[in-house]
Amino acid sequence: MNPKIYLHEYIDIIGQNRARYMHHMTANWNPVGMEERNQRCAGLWGTVGSTGRWPETVNLWELDGFDGIAASFSFETGRPSQQDEKLAKWWAEAANFRRGGFDRLMLPAPWCRTVTELCEQGVTGETYAHETIKVDAWSAPDFLSAVHDVAVPAFATFGIEVTGAYRTALRDDSEVTLIYAFPTWQAWADFENAWHSRGEAVAAWQGLVRDKASAFERFVMVEAPLSPMRLGRQPDRSDRTDEWTD
Repeated sequence: MNPKIYLHEYIDIIGQNRARYMHHMTANWNPVGMEERNQRCAGLWGTVGSTGRWPETVNLWELDGFDGIAASFSFETGRPSQQDEKLAKWWAEAANFRRGGFDRLMLPAPWCRTVTELCEQGVTGETYAHETIKVDAWSAPDFLSAVHDVAVPAFATFGIEVTGAYRTALRDDSEVTLIYAFPTWQAWADFENAWHSRGEAVAAWQGLVRDKASAFERFVMVEAPLSPMRLGRQPDRSDRTDEWTD
């Protein structure tokens, strides 16, 4: 059972600042988040623009359930500015790299691995897929169970590792997010060829999507240099390449 909660963010990047923003988030913010909020980076990716919005990053943070996210919110908003004064400098710097975004809280499937488990098991990928699947209201938990039984075996044919399987909180359990890692770009191509030719390896997974989903979207991502699955650990202050100080 995975007891965590996840903060999922789409971040709109200003101009050619994606690499700077990624470093600022992983090397400069993550150490503070771990120390003050027990918040860990579960992944940070750049969207491959030909498959989705650009320039954009996808940030994923892991906290200790609703108690953990409540403590983080209290820490952040419990002052007149509704902002942690300690992070004022960090926010000001981040504003040079991003213009806004869209966040959601997500609950993991019981079988979904934590970022610590993924790192310990050496899970990583040359590229990743991100899927958003709309299902009937209140059916997301059942759909995630079916993902485990149907999609995971199909993905294994291509060497694919499911790194995240979530349902969106604070709504009617009608949205599922899947993140999975391809060992190589060619593995991604093999998967897409099978998907679009309705190959036997993905037939059961396609059938589940067609039967249960009212909408479906997939785009492709690449990990940030200091993303934890790429490092095999959480990024910390030793990874800083700028002169940033907390």
